Amino acid sequence: MTVNELTTDDPSGTPAVTGERADLLEMLAKHRHFLRFTTRDLTDEQAGLRTTSSALCLGGLVKHVTSVERNWVDFILDGPSAMGDFTAMTEADWARRDDEFRMLPGETLAGVLAEYADVARRTDDLVAALPDLEARWPLPKAPWFESGAEWSVRRVLMHIVAETAQHAGHADIIRESLDGAKSMG
Repeated sequence: MTVNELTTDDPSGTPAVTGERADLLEMLAKHRHFLRFTTRDLTDEQAGLRTTSSALCLGGLVKHVTSVERNWVDFILDGPSAMGDFTAMTEADWARRDDEFRMLPGETLAGVLAEYADVARRTDDLVAALPDLEARWPLPKAPWFESGAEWSVRRVLMHIVAETAQHAGHADIIRESLDGAKSMG
């Protein structure tokens, strides 16, 4: 990173982000917006409703994307140990993971969205401060990853953007099925 890419001229002390980092954060912000926008004006009950043949609901999608972003940022910081060994997951582990996709008793849409905002701020701050987008870690053990593969920080950030965009699209379909509201058009 050059001195020009990371400055602290902003009175808040937040580094200015330019170049590739700014592009990555702008794309991520755009897809985060679309995901959050699908939940506008909904009650907690509506956020937990399944409206298609899928088991997905809007609140659950936000929870899942929050978890995905948090876990991948942990991976950027700490490597594969931050995510664990997916090949060793128990039925209880898979059940906890499935709970990411639904609103559980006591959860509120406001709470889910606040947690997502906290995770987003953490990611944005990390992207601004990282010394090197080329830093690499081996991927955790998982049936869906090629054995021995590594991802750079850049690749992880692109994955977070792709995951967010994919689920924002799912959310748009669920919302339109719920009450006809659309994110665009």
